[in-house]
Amino acid sequence: MSASLKAKIAEVFDEPGCDKNQGKSEKERKKGCTKQLSPGAAAGGCAFDGAKIALQPVVDVAHLVHGPIACEGNSWDNRHAASSGSTLYRTGFTTDINELDVVYGGEKRLFRSVREIIEKYDPPAVFVYQTCVTALIGDDIEAVCKRASEKFGKPVIPVNSPGFAGPKNLGNKLGGEALLDYVIGTREPEYTTPYDINIIGEYNLSGELWQTRPLLDALGIRILSCISGDGRYNEIAGSHRAKVNMMVCSKSMINIATKMQQRYGIPYFEGSFYGIGDMSDTLRQIAKLLVQQGAPEDLLERTERLIAAEEARAWARIARYRERLQGKRVLLITGGVKSWSVVAALQEAGLEIVGTSIKKSTKEDKEKIKQIMGDDAHMIDDMTPREMYTMLRDAKADIMLSGGRSQFVALKARMPWLDINQERHHPYGAYEGMVELVHEIDRAIHNPVWQQVRIPAPWGDDGETLDAVRAPVAAVEPAVFPGVRAWAMGLEPGVPA
Repeated sequence: MSASLKAKIAEVFDEPGCDKNQGKSEKERKKGCTKQLSPGAAAGGCAFDGAKIALQPVVDVAHLVHGPIACEGNSWDNRHAASSGSTLYRTGFTTDINELDVVYGGEKRLFRSVREIIEKYDPPAVFVYQTCVTALIGDDIEAVCKRASEKFGKPVIPVNSPGFAGPKNLGNKLGGEALLDYVIGTREPEYTTPYDINIIGEYNLSGELWQTRPLLDALGIRILSCISGDGRYNEIAGSHRAKVNMMVCSKSMINIATKMQQRYGIPYFEGSFYGIGDMSDTLRQIAKLLVQQGAPEDLLERTERLIAAEEARAWARIARYRERLQGKRVLLITGGVKSWSVVAALQEAGLEIVGTSIKKSTKEDKEKIKQIMGDDAHMIDDMTPREMYTMLRDAKADIMLSGGRSQFVALKARMPWLDINQERHHPYGAYEGMVELVHEIDRAIHNPVWQQVRIPAPWGDDGETLDAVRAPVAAVEPAVFPGVRAWAMGLEPGVPA
């Protein structure tokens, strides 16, 4: 690992926005949280994967992976981050280095790849991602990117986050550091207003940002940039002129919010778009901070009027679901901001939370869980698939909300499951998203398929029941499904009937 990368990692972990860091001594804080990873520790996603996830939703940029093609194939389009315009972000670009590049270096191939992208696609910028192999052979992507920027007159941004540097969360922050070092503050917006805000750590999964944007538009609040869902390079480059920053997922990009506060004096807060109460609190907080930053005070009154109208409409639409879902138990296996923000939303629908995972949650996330669920909140640090299965089979939960990797545990237990992570196809943000979330949970729990799959098999160990099943099959003509007929007659496979 290069000295510059080590220094950047130490800088990332010296995070003033982290309560745990604030409790350390000056010397301990400088060390940060850096630990030598044991083999397999990054199995949940490497640093390169985290950086790519964090930045790929910038939709008009070409994202070029400098490494073997498998790195790009593993990370390409693995989130449903939607775009309202350009789809260039969904095109996979890779230098596809080979054995000769490993021996002789891949810098020339990288330069040629950048030139080809600019000539064919003419993007406003190219993001170049370092990977394990190219970092180990010593390719200097910063130098190549600098030379390419000078040669082609386009920003070519190095994202130095090789997979071996650490886990996915570190990669999220290193991706944010690339924006801070090379993008934010490099352009001026065409105009500014007293109502300009940035939204940080929002990825517009399945179009969730678009459920929030109309509410802000109704108040005259402009999203100057979203980092990074449905984001545009030039908007992010001019994001330093915003009046307020909203932090959606502090686990991934808190370093952007804290450093923009230090450099440009932009205050930030962490809010949630999930649930009726949390959405209202977020709107109030945005309005309050904008007024403190110089916006007209009538914004506060207009915000309350909008909240009253939207809450009344949302509660009226949820009412019929609450009767059907009252007392139903939910096991929530997710992490980060969703470990607490989704909890509040589910409780509003009358659901009972039997446990929420905190594997990828910060100390602040855990404190918010305790505030919402009480001190006896069942917080799960790391639940194994066997424990999930046992909990579901013992009927301690009526439905599990998780990511796609856990769905087969629920299906094996013959219990309803709903995708709550980044692969989901339904947006659950803002008031409209809350109604959609409750609707999908209701559909999952009351789907008649669960009654069918829980019915015992029609035959058991007794020969009489088995014979009753075999008899009609054995009567089929020998030429039709001979293997099935052999089974029906009680013969071994391969034995002629």
